[in-house]
Amino acid sequence: MPPFHIHRQLRRAAAALGLLAGQLLAPFAVAQPSGGPYGPVPQRYAVPAAAHVYFVAPDGSAEARGATPGEPTTLEAAIERVVTGDAIVLRGGTYRTGGLQLNQGVTIQPYLDEAPVLKGTRLATAWEALGHGVWRTRWATLFPAQPLGWWRAEREGMLTPLHRFNNDMVFVDGEALQSAGWPGDLGPRSFFIDYAQGYVYLGRDPAGRQVEITAHDVALHRPSRAVHGKPSDRQGFKLRGITLTQYAYRAIDIEGKKPAVPVSEEPTDDPIGPSPEADHGKEVVGTLLEDVTITHCSRVAGYFRGDRLVIRNSLISDTSTEGIYVIGSSDVLLERNIIRRNNVEKLTGYYPSAVKIFNQSYRVTVRDNLIVEQPDSNGVWYDVGNVDGVFVNNYVEGAQAGLFFEISKGITVAGNVFVNNQQGVRILNSAGAQLLHNTFVNSPLLIDRSERSAQGDHFGWHPQTGPGVDERVGHAVEGNLFVADASVKGALLRVEQAPVTCGNVTAPMTTRVDGNVYLRAGSSAQPLVTWAPLNGLAAPGCQAGFATLEAWREAVPGVEGRGRALVPYDGAVFSSPELRRFELARVPDGVQPLAVPAALQRLLGWGRTHLPGALPLAGAERR
Repeated sequence: MPPFHIHRQLRRAAAALGLLAGQLLAPFAVAQPSGGPYGPVPQRYAVPAAAHVYFVAPDGSAEARGATPGEPTTLEAAIERVVTGDAIVLRGGTYRTGGLQLNQGVTIQPYLDEAPVLKGTRLATAWEALGHGVWRTRWATLFPAQPLGWWRAEREGMLTPLHRFNNDMVFVDGEALQSAGWPGDLGPRSFFIDYAQGYVYLGRDPAGRQVEITAHDVALHRPSRAVHGKPSDRQGFKLRGITLTQYAYRAIDIEGKKPAVPVSEEPTDDPIGPSPEADHGKEVVGTLLEDVTITHCSRVAGYFRGDRLVIRNSLISDTSTEGIYVIGSSDVLLERNIIRRNNVEKLTGYYPSAVKIFNQSYRVTVRDNLIVEQPDSNGVWYDVGNVDGVFVNNYVEGAQAGLFFEISKGITVAGNVFVNNQQGVRILNSAGAQLLHNTFVNSPLLIDRSERSAQGDHFGWHPQTGPGVDERVGHAVEGNLFVADASVKGALLRVEQAPVTCGNVTAPMTTRVDGNVYLRAGSSAQPLVTWAPLNGLAAPGCQAGFATLEAWREAVPGVEGRGRALVPYDGAVFSSPELRRFELARVPDGVQPLAVPAALQRLLGWGRTHLPGALPLAGAERR
C-alpha cells in the first residue's frame, strides 16, 4: 500500500473535488476521460428570474430601458446600470465593443437560442492601393507593445522578431493574419503596421473582402474597485453562452488587489512575494464561465483572479502567450473545456502554456478537459507556489509538456491520457506529486530538480513560494501505462537532477515507483528509465540509464516490484488509436489489476481494482 503521505494527498484531492462539486456545481459522473461533451453545448436559455433583467441588442438604444426583448438598450448602458442580482440578456448579432467595466455579481447570457458575439475589431473599408500588391489604410486604435523585461533578447531575439509582441490583429474574411516586419515581407496572409504614421498594410487586395482590425484590448474588465458610482460587491459575474473574439491583449480581466496593468507591465505578480492563502483571492469570488467561447486574443483569453472560479464547457482557442490564466486563487474548477492552439505567433522565451495556474493558487482542479493542438505550447502549467492541485481525467495531445508542475507542493495526477507530447508530464523543483493510473502514449514522464533557489534567481521571489532544494521529494509513480513506438528516443520514465547537485542533494525524489507497465516497440537499445540520484555508485552526474527493469532494480532496490516491461512489444496495444480509443485491446502478458486506494476510488469513481493506465480493457464497462 502507498505510504501515509500519499493517502493524505489523495484525501485532500478528493476533498477538494467534493467541495467543488457540492458547493458550486450540479453533480457529475466521474470516470476516465469521458468523451464529452466538451466545449460549449448549444442550448436554449430561459430568461433568468433576476431582480431586474436588461435586454440588449447590437442596434439597441442607450436611452431605452431594455425592459423587453423588443425594446432593447445597449450593452454599454446595461453594464453601467446593473447591480448585484440583475441580469443582462443579449439578443443575437455582433457587438463591436470593449472596455466594459463591471464590478457587480450579475448574470450575462443570450436570449433563448440566439448567438451574441462580442468582437474587439472594427471593419476597415477605406483602402489605398500602393502598387506592388500592397494596400494600406489609416487606423487610429493601434496597440504597440514590447516584451516584458524578463524576456532575454540576447537569447531569443534571433528567433522571435520584436514585431510579434505588438498586440494588433488583422482578419480577412475571418482568417487571422500574421505580422510582418516591413512592407517588403507582405504576403496574402500577413500584415504590417507603420506605428509612426498610423497605417495598416495588407498584401492582399481587400476589395470584396471583410477586413477587421483590432479596436479594443479587452472586452470585459472586472475591477475590484468602484466603477459607475458603485463599490465592488466582491461577487463574480456569471457569463453563459457568449462568444468573445478578436481582442488585443485579453478578452476578460478580473482584478485582485492589484489593478489591471497595461501590456508593458507584469500582469501576474498579484500577490507579490510569498503570501498566506487567506491574504489573496478574496477580492472577487465565485466567477462562472459556462458554454463560453473565447478565441483570437493577442495575448491571453483572460486573466482570472479570485477564489471559487469555475470555467466549464467552454472553448478557448487561438491565443498567444496563454489561454486561461489563473492567478493567486483557491478552490478553482476547470472542467469539460476544449483548449487548443495556444502560441499561434510561435513566440520563444515567453514560456507559453494553454492553461497557466500561477502564483500561490490552492486546490485548483483541472478535470476532464480536452487539451489539443499545442505544438508550440505547454498544455497545463501549475507554476510557482501552487498547493494541492488536482489534475484528473484529462485528454492531452500534441503539447510540449502536457502537464507541467513547477516550484509547487502537492498534486494528484490520475486517470489522464497523454498522447504524442514531447513530455506527458514534467515535475520540476516540486514536492509531493502523485502520478497514479495515467496512460502515456509517446509521452515520457520527467521528474527533475535543479540547484535553483531563492538566492539570485532571474525571477526574484518566485522560488521562495515552493519547496527548497532539499525538499523536492515525496513523489509517487504507480499504476501508470507507458507505451512508445519506435519514433520515441530516450527513456519513458526520467528521474533526473542537475549534475551540480550531485553529492549535495542526495534524498530520493520518489517515495514509491511500482506497478507501472512499459511497452515499447522496436529495439531495446534505448534506455527504459533514467534515474537519479545514484548515491555511492560510479555514475556520471550521479545518474544513469537502464535498459531493463532487472538492471534498474539491482541498482535501486525497492523499485517496480510489481512493474512489467515488455520490450520489444509489437502486438496491438489499444482498441483503436486511429480513432483515439486508448482502451487496452487486450491485457499484456503478466499484467494484473492493482488495488486502488479508497481515496483514489472516491476521486475517480473507480472500483477496488484497476489495470495499469487510465482506461479499462476494451469492452469493459466504463464507470
